[in-house]
Amino acid sequence: MSKRVIITGGGTGGHIFPAISIGNALRQHDPNTEILFVGAEGGMEMTLVPKAGFNIKSVRISGIARQITLKNIQKNLAFPFKLIGSLSASRRIIKDFRPDVVIGVGGYASGPVGRVASKMGIPLVINEQNAYPGITNKWLAGRASRILLGNAAAAKFFAKSKTKVTGNPVRASLFTGTREGGLKLYGFDPNKSTVLAVGGSLGAKALNDALESGLAELMAADIQLIWQCGKRYYEGLKPRIAEHANLRLVPFIEDMASTFAVADLVISRAGASTISELILLNKPSILLPSPNVAEDHQTKNAMSLVDQQAARLVKDVDAKEKLVPTTLELLGNPEKLEALRKGIEKIEKHDAAQEILEEILAVMK
Repeated sequence: MSKRVIITGGGTGGHIFPAISIGNALRQHDPNTEILFVGAEGGMEMTLVPKAGFNIKSVRISGIARQITLKNIQKNLAFPFKLIGSLSASRRIIKDFRPDVVIGVGGYASGPVGRVASKMGIPLVINEQNAYPGITNKWLAGRASRILLGNAAAAKFFAKSKTKVTGNPVRASLFTGTREGGLKLYGFDPNKSTVLAVGGSLGAKALNDALESGLAELMAADIQLIWQCGKRYYEGLKPRIAEHANLRLVPFIEDMASTFAVADLVISRAGASTISELILLNKPSILLPSPNVAEDHQTKNAMSLVDQQAARLVKDVDAKEKLVPTTLELLGNPEKLEALRKGIEKIEKHDAAQEILEEILAVMK
């Protein structure tokens, strides 16, 4: 008889894309495995998961707003009622689907679904991507059969006996790029240093402001820059940025494999998936953690590399003052850049999708 698996969670790409990777690994191992995703009503997972070829159901749940405003107070007052309703909806979904295991990847929906599954005696596996665990995974940890970590720094928050560091799944396509392919894609000189600056698909204002402010210095240093400014900022930036042979300003990058391959230094936010990609690709980086995330977890993600001399950190508020000087310092001192490269090469690598798959299969036996 084929196995039945519920994967629950979402809210952000940092939860959703690892969840989809887990689903793909399960399906590749056994195409007959029945997989159902459960997300939060109105969450981005309700669009992204079906696009990836999986069925999804929703529960009505949202988080607790921490900033005190009238709107947030009203939202928080409704939370207990949403939680009760989501627990009932989760029970109905689980009774109907009868899963052999439930996998919680963090995010609002995984709370009620994981809680109900554990109370019904169904094995619960938690996947925590960040260096600092989210509130939902901390809440569920005591009831979980296994806790699988994307970042070793999170291990201290969970019981050692049921915790394993697996790394975070990343896109297999990232390993197909070559430096030669990247040079051809961007028309760059192989004898010049190349920087990739990426603030996510929507962009990062602090990163964009810092690069715009220091662009003349970077160009004067004959540095080649691939700058993904984000879709929301591109139209505003493009008229203000003078064309230069060493500059490629783009709203979004399709071929990340070739782009990563050609980059000598990466400037980016510090989401869990990004950290995993940098580790697996052995890329030195300057990390600019977003301050607008729960528990400031991006700073903790970044510090997991900085503490191992594998990256530099520049705070969001200091970006305009320090980002470009730090870039020039590293590229102007090859020994410093090489030290970061050696630092990240030493970090343990994981075949995350395979290791997570093996843990899930063991729980389902």
